[in-house]
Amino acid sequence: METTGATPTFCRCRTLILGCGNDLFGDDGFGREVARRLSASGVPDAVCVVDAGTSVRHVLFDVVLSETRPEEVIVVDAVDVGREPGSVFEIDVAEIPFVKLDDFSMHQIPTSNLLRELESAAGVRVTCLVCQVESVPGEVRPGLSAAVERAVDEAVRVLGRRFGEIAPADRGKEQANHVRG
Repeated sequence: METTGATPTFCRCRTLILGCGNDLFGDDGFGREVARRLSASGVPDAVCVVDAGTSVRHVLFDVVLSETRPEEVIVVDAVDVGREPGSVFEIDVAEIPFVKLDDFSMHQIPTSNLLRELESAAGVRVTCLVCQVESVPGEVRPGLSAAVERAVDEAVRVLGRRFGEIAPADRGKEQANHVRG
């Protein structure tokens, strides 16, 4: 992760987007793919995209402990809340599904607590942009389902509208404000 002095670059941006998940478990890789496509498309200078994978807690600890913090953190991840597979929507930190508290994803209790801490104590606005999974296999099976693959493009459009113009994807281009976890 890139740092300048003791402060990580992602702590000094206005908006931090965290792509969470595990590519090895099907649709759980949604957040990481959104982060990759955003980075390939280009984002405004005030936005930093971090492909946090399953290491989101490490990034959040840095943000919580930093003297300089983003104004907003947007967590992009996959959930299973019984909606139509591929649905993209926002949920409040308090709405993070309990069923995910036991696994290794961003929804573990320490991560949920860090997100709440960012909101309440640090004054950082936290948004969770999520996608309803079609399935998350119990064994290693990389690759998104067709519904979630389409949802990646929708999430990029949603975030693009939020930040103004985001260029069309040029998947070979790597942006300086993209950090891989």
